[in-house]
Amino acid sequence: MTTLETISAQVRAGQRITADEALFLFKSHDLLAIGELAALVNERKNGKNVYFNVNRHINPTNICVNRCAFCAFSRTAGEDGAYTLALDEICRRAQVAEGEGATEVHIVGGLHPDLAFEFYEETLQAIRHTAPKLHIKAFTAVEIEYFSRISGLTVGQVFERLITAGLGSMPGGGAEILVEEVRMKICPEKISGARWLEIIRHAHLTGLKTNATMLYGHVETVADRVAHMEMLRNLQDETGGFQAFIPLAFQPENSDLKLDIKGTSGLDDLKTLAIGRIFLDNFDHIKAYWIMLGEKIAQVSLAFGVNDLDGTVVEEKIGHDAGAKSPQALTIDGIIRLIKKGGKVPVERDTLYHPIRSY
Repeated sequence: MTTLETISAQVRAGQRITADEALFLFKSHDLLAIGELAALVNERKNGKNVYFNVNRHINPTNICVNRCAFCAFSRTAGEDGAYTLALDEICRRAQVAEGEGATEVHIVGGLHPDLAFEFYEETLQAIRHTAPKLHIKAFTAVEIEYFSRISGLTVGQVFERLITAGLGSMPGGGAEILVEEVRMKICPEKISGARWLEIIRHAHLTGLKTNATMLYGHVETVADRVAHMEMLRNLQDETGGFQAFIPLAFQPENSDLKLDIKGTSGLDDLKTLAIGRIFLDNFDHIKAYWIMLGEKIAQVSLAFGVNDLDGTVVEEKIGHDAGAKSPQALTIDGIIRLIKKGGKVPVERDTLYHPIRSY
């Protein structure tokens, strides 16, 4: 019989829990006991360290051939608010970021109907030339699939050319919920969950590290969340290429999915992060994306198994277009203060989790 006590004994013994046991934890109301287990798992892996990096988000365009129901970022060409950044403006922002001490530029955007694949190659090449100290983390699996389609290249050829141009790693976006029934409700135009996993597997096999996200708090069930995490855990067993798991709290304010959806609660956020830490035993890092959680829940999450707060970010657009109330950026001092007040040790890292300095 599954109980919180039997699960606790397994976790304390270093044993993997099953999907059914993760579902049991989601249905439990003992948040503090779940948080204690997650904190134990995290401390075994990361001690008191909480990581952050100095990074800059650049979204080259919000014009997108997909119009996913949950997304408040995308626009159609000619629509109010639609934009595409010129290459020199992208480079200017990258140069500013490098000059301000950033070590990473994070690039994702819409699937623009009129931009050729070569534009994205040239973007990476130009950033590498004008801001050579920046690691380029760019393009979701959805974008990679789109590049393959518009170029006539295989996914493998797309990766080969992007890596040559300067691609250093990939973010984890586009995963949403990998369960197909949910995807058909929130993003039927987007690639399937199976295809997302296939492209990420290919990325890992080329040597690229990626993250993995999960958009929760919309139409999915907790069973869907567990199924999503199990798919990630299985792929990580196979490739070892995931760095961090990043649950993204759905922002309903400006979404077409906002009908009868109130978004997540703080309790749900903390439980999801904690269960992610317990269940994903083969992931080193669990990230609280403060942009969508807010600073206070992100700080509290450090006691619930989280060991990464992302970074300074600067000019985040996707979450804020959806209605996130967090600031557009945090200073290094601000992040350090959040971490220290949570009783942890702030560690600035690079994209691949090499420590740069400890505070």
